[in-house]
Amino acid sequence: MQDYFREIFYSLLTVAIFSLVSVVLITNPYVAPHTTRYQEIATYGWIYYFSVYPLMFVMHDTYFYFTHRLMHHKYLFRWFHLVHHQSTNPSPWAAYAFHPLEAFVEVGIVVVFLFTIPIHRTHLLIFFLIMIIYNVYGHLGYELYPRGFNKGRIGRWINTSINHNQHHQYFKGNYGLYFLFWDRFFGTLREDYDNRFDEIKMRQPALETQ
Repeated sequence: MQDYFREIFYSLLTVAIFSLVSVVLITNPYVAPHTTRYQEIATYGWIYYFSVYPLMFVMHDTYFYFTHRLMHHKYLFRWFHLVHHQSTNPSPWAAYAFHPLEAFVEVGIVVVFLFTIPIHRTHLLIFFLIMIIYNVYGHLGYELYPRGFNKGRIGRWINTSINHNQHHQYFKGNYGLYFLFWDRFFGTLREDYDNRFDEIKMRQPALETQ
């Protein structure tokens, strides 16, 4: 129960920081005119509008992977990332249980978006909704993908709840958020990931990741 209270407290604090930074960037008259945010979909058209979503998730996954690895550096870990890793077998409440310093790092992706690619006012809303859903799934403690997904042509590149649960359990490896591109490219995917996935999915009907 104490873990839940800690996770809820830091998650609410993180949401407040995310909201504050986003509002300041979007509404501040000294900042907003210099962002790439636009108001009318017709400005760039519907094809661009929908094609930006995959780009946003690739950009975020890249940003997350490298900042995540950086926060695991021995000189930074206890100041930025330790709070999140106090959940060794996380619940959904741990999805945003960040130290305030880490929360500011995480919301940095909004800065990246608003100063690199044209962003419609609804892009961020829908992006954050999907991000929250997938982040909760990553901390769910249950695996929703089917047996064999981790070895499929598409599934081998997709992050899973089991994958992220291993990261919390061992504190090393499996640094990705949505995808496994960077983990596979840099060799940071845990060698026992596939075996662990197969082992969990062999349990019927239980789907727990621990």
